[in-house]
Amino acid sequence: MSYERLDASASVLSPDLEPGRDQRWSTWPASPPTQRGPLPHPEWVVTASGAFDTELGVVKTGKEADVHLIERAVPGTAGVLLAAKRYRDSHHSDFHRSGSYEEGRTMRNTRDARAVNRGSSYGRSVAAGHWAVSEFDALCRAWRAGVPVPYPVQVSGTEVLMEFVGEGRAAAPRLAQSRLHGEQLRSAFDQVVGMLEAFAHAGYAHGDLSPYNLLHHDGRVVVIDLPQIVDVAANPQGLDFLHRDVVNVSTWFTRRGLENDPEDVFAHLVAMLW
Repeated sequence: MSYERLDASASVLSPDLEPGRDQRWSTWPASPPTQRGPLPHPEWVVTASGAFDTELGVVKTGKEADVHLIERAVPGTAGVLLAAKRYRDSHHSDFHRSGSYEEGRTMRNTRDARAVNRGSSYGRSVAAGHWAVSEFDALCRAWRAGVPVPYPVQVSGTEVLMEFVGEGRAAAPRLAQSRLHGEQLRSAFDQVVGMLEAFAHAGYAHGDLSPYNLLHHDGRVVVIDLPQIVDVAANPQGLDFLHRDVVNVSTWFTRRGLENDPEDVFAHLVAMLW
């Protein structure tokens, strides 16, 4: 599983007391409690001040961010794999997130908000950090609500560190890559509905749910890519986002031979909201 510590003999860390090539000191000690994941921290989280973060390669590239694989470990001890999602500023990104996701939200620092609106270089870097913090906060809220998400370890600048879901160094496949059909997908469908219920119970919609941001690992479905999480009550389009989430996943399951009624699922979720 992703949270198992690596064998010390398999560690790629330098035996020296200083970080080597493609390494850095762990960013955990310098991060304030507000930038760390929900308590209690899982036992597998490495919190030692002497730990190194070692770059192991890119897991996935995207329009707004790239996901890197890192190993965090104290030299000579077993380490743990983490996914590092690093947001790019808008100057280096071909992705422009719809402002409709932001309705009902405010940026606390008015100077930063003005810089973002002007599109200055500083504003672009602020925006990238804003989405990193937004995703981290969303992961924390989802984790606390019982939604199956990767555990959010910490956020630092434009980087979100989270639990790596996969086998060895191979990331878990997307649900869209599954070869299952019909009743073989019943468990996955039930898990997705349970996920939507957990979101709704907490008053949220994912906002961009699809089989492409659902991981399927050892029979378990895990949702990722949450920076656009929508507060259904605060956002005027909240119910529209929730309905779209339901239709997107329900349509995929129907195409794969598992009949379901998205309107029944949607009505059930709306009843949970009020």
